[in-house]
Amino acid sequence: MSEAVETTDHKTIKRWIEERGGHPARVKGAKEGGILRVDFGKPEDNLEAIEWEDFFSIFDENDLSFLYQDETKDGKTSRFNKFVAKH
Repeated sequence: MSEAVETTDHKTIKRWIEERGGHPARVKGAKEGGILRVDFGKPEDNLEAIEWEDFFSIFDENDLSFLYQDETKDGKTSRFNKFVAKH
């Protein structure tokens, strides 16, 4: 696996997600605004799509960073991502 990058920049996050065919989502039934996820392709049953404005509101309110990888070790486009506490 190639090196992961951490960012809080909304434009970078949105671009990375959209370039991979993803859209903003949160776990259904989660409290306090929700647990953020990126949904790729066919929607997962346990996720609900949300608007970018809501996504980034939850992101900022929870003081998160977005950890992501551009390419896999073998040079393919990576979908690896994770929401982590901001350092």
